[in-house]
Amino acid sequence: MAAAPTGSSSCSEDKEVEQLIEQLSRSPSKEPSSPRKIEAKNGFLPPGSPSKRGPPSKCSKARPYKGKLFKDRKSRSGMRGEPKKGGAGGKGTWGKATESYEDASPAKDSRDPNYDSDDDPYVMDTIEPELTEAQLEKYVEPIVKEYYDHGDIYEVAESLRELNIRSHRYEVPRVAVSIAMEHKADHRELTSRMLSDLFGEYIGADEMMKGFDCLVSNLEDLVLDTPDAVEVLGSFIARAVADDCLPPVYVTNHKTGSELAKSAFKHANILLKKSHGMMRLDNVWGVGGGRRPVKVLVNRIKLLLEEFLSSADLKEAERCLLDLDVPHFHHELVYEAVVLVLERGTKACAEKMIRLLKFFTDSNVVTPGQMKSGFLRVFGDLSDICLDVPNAQHVLEQFVIACFDAGFMSREISAAIPSRGRKRFVSEGDGGAFKSPNDLNWRLSSSVS
Repeated sequence: MAAAPTGSSSCSEDKEVEQLIEQLSRSPSKEPSSPRKIEAKNGFLPPGSPSKRGPPSKCSKARPYKGKLFKDRKSRSGMRGEPKKGGAGGKGTWGKATESYEDASPAKDSRDPNYDSDDDPYVMDTIEPELTEAQLEKYVEPIVKEYYDHGDIYEVAESLRELNIRSHRYEVPRVAVSIAMEHKADHRELTSRMLSDLFGEYIGADEMMKGFDCLVSNLEDLVLDTPDAVEVLGSFIARAVADDCLPPVYVTNHKTGSELAKSAFKHANILLKKSHGMMRLDNVWGVGGGRRPVKVLVNRIKLLLEEFLSSADLKEAERCLLDLDVPHFHHELVYEAVVLVLERGTKACAEKMIRLLKFFTDSNVVTPGQMKSGFLRVFGDLSDICLDVPNAQHVLEQFVIACFDAGFMSREISAAIPSRGRKRFVSEGDGGAFKSPNDLNWRLSSSVS
């Protein structure tokens, strides 16, 4: 009874060996496994075979599972078996799933697969829209008027460069000449110099010609504001030709157009054809303001006073004085007016001069400072004037009293009049008696209109 089970178990083992041999014979490409490999596959090695893993660890235990022997991989050392850096470390890893890395040196070659055009360096710049013709005139007009005050062409150029008017630069000469037509000759001279200085640096030849073409086409409207616009525009054109801002053919080739345009070019042609015309055109607007010689200004003021004595026209005298454009030299007018009264010595001349000085003071044409300077100059030169006019001291006293009574002379000026010399206190024909104010030859009336 005891041998039967032994025989049956041996038979079953033989059958398993035969089945294994039959399976290995069916796969000839694979190398037959050695008994050692077979035993290792099942989880154990045959006795006496060397182990590559060494002796079993004391911390690990082998446990059977479904007829197979496995080792427990759970660590008994207290160390966790998680991967380093959360799986983001080691060779060949791409990092954590939610972590992104920035490339410190982006690809700069456009042929690089990692090249990104958004990484190219770029410069931010503000772009201003170009001004329209209406806006340009609004900005250029104050620049030109300020130039009449300071006369600095560099400031004008910088102000114009700040404006975005690349395609409308021809409007600059048009606006400048239009403004100068309504001003005096001194401002017209400054405008011609401004166009000459801006030519080539800021305004080109084509733009200069286009600007004058606009002026010629608008001549009918300009005449309404400036009656002599035809002659003024012709003078501007001739001066521009003399300054090499316009070619001479610009004048000779314009033979068509309105009658006003033909007259303007005819006037310019006449100025250019004069003897030494190019040199004379430098003074086409005359010499005005403080650039004139002092002798010329003095002669013009004397002529103004002589004309007023004959005409007594206050408005015309004011216009002539303002045309001189020398507000800093108005003390000369006061000086010459007082000297004229001392030389004439008549009541009519004194009354007219008082009327003229009072009108200039009330209209603020002659400032109180200029009035004071003029009278103080007369007081300082009184000794020299008395050599030519012996009774100048007596006439001056009466004239100062009348000016003070008229209300335009301050008490400070009237008190500054010099006193008489010792020889003039007593008259030889009066028996040694002093003169009283009532015994003087004449006294001007205090009510002077």
